[in-house]
Amino acid sequence: TSVKLSSFRHHLKTHSDEKRHVCHLCPKAFRTATLLHNHVNTHTGNKPHKCSECDMAFVTRGELSRHRRYKHTLEKPFKCTICEYSSVEASKMRRHVRSHTGERPYPCHLCSYASKEAYKLKRHMIIHTGEKRYECNVCQARFTQSGTMKIHMLQKHGENVPKHQCPHCSTFLSRKSDLGVHLRNLHSYMEEAVKCRDCEAAFHEPYAFLQHRKTHRDEKRFRCAQCSCTCSQ
Repeated sequence: TSVKLSSFRHHLKTHSDEKRHVCHLCPKAFRTATLLHNHVNTHTGNKPHKCSECDMAFVTRGELSRHRRYKHTLEKPFKCTICEYSSVEASKMRRHVRSHTGERPYPCHLCSYASKEAYKLKRHMIIHTGEKRYECNVCQARFTQSGTMKIHMLQKHGENVPKHQCPHCSTFLSRKSDLGVHLRNLHSYMEEAVKCRDCEAAFHEPYAFLQHRKTHRDEKRFRCAQCSCTCSQ
């Protein structure tokens, strides 16, 4: 809802698939003139939104606001109503809330997989297409995911590259700092257990939870009372 009719009309455009504003430098088109203007700035290099506290400049006002929060004010205006988490960006808060609700708004139309984030669904779809976009620059072997290629590079061609293997799983990382991030993100202890939405299991370690979720991927838990049909969703 809005008190201004102009704001309301602008909002309605976000629900429309019509893209009347076409870039004269590339084939892309946009719903609003503002989006087109910001896009053209990426071609021209024009960055009209300048930070008042440092020399940085940005294409959009939103990018400037995000920069100020990260680098200067350290403000985190988006706060979770369920736990103590707070975020600089609204998009990160939306992703965080899904960890509470279990919502997975990005389903695969070919299998039962569903993701909390759009980029993870895109990565999953490669499983179905078989596309191998990542090529090793040493032996030209091809891979579906960049992570698999990096592991290949370390294991097959990394004689002079330091290898840091996770002590808890089979992951290899080239830098010690990356290993630290990996350990914090996947193997650190969580005081509040994460519960599986499909069974009674609960986990205090993210990695153990992720491994458990794979056991439900092809599980057909829904059985028809009228016939022998079973489904995963």
